[in-house]
Amino acid sequence: MAREKNIWILLIFLLSGIVIGGLLASFAAQVSWLQWLSYGEEFGTSGPVGLDLSILKLSFELRIKITVASIVGMIIAAIIYRKF
Repeated sequence: MAREKNIWILLIFLLSGIVIGGLLASFAAQVSWLQWLSYGEEFGTSGPVGLDLSILKLSFELRIKITVASIVGMIIAAIIYRKF
């Protein structure tokens, strides 16, 4: 009987790969021969988007930075998921 793989587990694996890859990219930026891992692009809102409801004020900001290390982390997470 084939095991059914849960999509939520895949998302958790991929997000953890992105987070761990992002952390590695920030550390790799300090090492001269690993700086290529921190190369990437950042996109999202340019500043906080505010919502003022008189009694409640909300502000949202979303920025995503994709680096080489986070892409490698996602690939490794997908490989581990397939073995899981």
